[in-house]
Amino acid sequence: MNKTLYKFALAALTIAIPFTAQAAGSKIVVGYQTDALPSSVAIANGDFAKATGTEIDFRKFNSGAEIFAAIASGDVQVGYVGSSPFAAATSRGLDVKAFHLATISGTDEALVVRNGSGIEKPADLKGKKLAAAPVSTDHYQLLAVLKQEKLSERDAQVFAIPQPDIVAAWNRGDLDGAFVWDPALTELKKTGKVLLTSRQVADRGAPTFTAWVATAAFTKDNPAFLKGFAGVVEKYSASFRNDKAAWGPDSENARTLAKLLGGTPADQASALNNLSLVPAEQQATTAWLAGGEGGGAAKILKDTAEFLKEQKKVTAVLPSYGGFFTADYVKGLR
Repeated sequence: MNKTLYKFALAALTIAIPFTAQAAGSKIVVGYQTDALPSSVAIANGDFAKATGTEIDFRKFNSGAEIFAAIASGDVQVGYVGSSPFAAATSRGLDVKAFHLATISGTDEALVVRNGSGIEKPADLKGKKLAAAPVSTDHYQLLAVLKQEKLSERDAQVFAIPQPDIVAAWNRGDLDGAFVWDPALTELKKTGKVLLTSRQVADRGAPTFTAWVATAAFTKDNPAFLKGFAGVVEKYSASFRNDKAAWGPDSENARTLAKLLGGTPADQASALNNLSLVPAEQQATTAWLAGGEGGGAAKILKDTAEFLKEQKKVTAVLPSYGGFFTADYVKGLR
């Protein structure tokens, strides 16, 4: 095993969150990630700034765990994150609210196994070298698959390392499998095959989601900004759902995504087709963001926190996670 891989494997699987006050200033800092979303086009073309009338500093991160660390430090006010780092951060006391549900478990995240690794079914993961980004939805689902197969992390040699390092380790031949999202997903599939998608793992009992979140204080003080921001996200999501031709491999949208996120327009168009997007009118129901403790997203977050505690990734589970969601900003959006 390469020494670099071991170095990252020895890193803590959880993030240490310093709780400090939000930095003051008129410019709003928003954290995003490298996976393809229709709304990422609005980062590139300035539509978020136009719709909110606000100067926005968009910063790219490798994972939701990194974004939550930046939120906790006061460097970021709004961020795009997955449900596993969301559960970890809130369980440790970070007060944030999800105001728009970006995606639910689809085929945009998957467990890829190397050709020739001998892995044909989940039970074959025993004894294999596997990786996922630390405290990510992928890490959560990888551990969930192992649990479903009655395997421990030690049985399968799980390494929690950032996605860029996963790709490097894969290319060196250090890994047998990895749970990843794009652009790593496209890269790994060149010499591997998908064993399970995120949707399939959800169907096996471990659902996930991604969401746009903001600090509770920011949510209270900036409702007009969040309404405008959520409106832009929904506008682009609706465009993708209703006009697939505008998002094909030869489209301007795909070219814009490739320029912003990397890869080719064809890669980005393919990645978009793997998404599972929930229309705003559905998000505003108790199936997802509404309903407090009884809401669907809150239940997923609590179940995820309980799993993370069982895996010793967090030390406590809160009585309720309903207070970390609001449907106020998706109501009335089309």
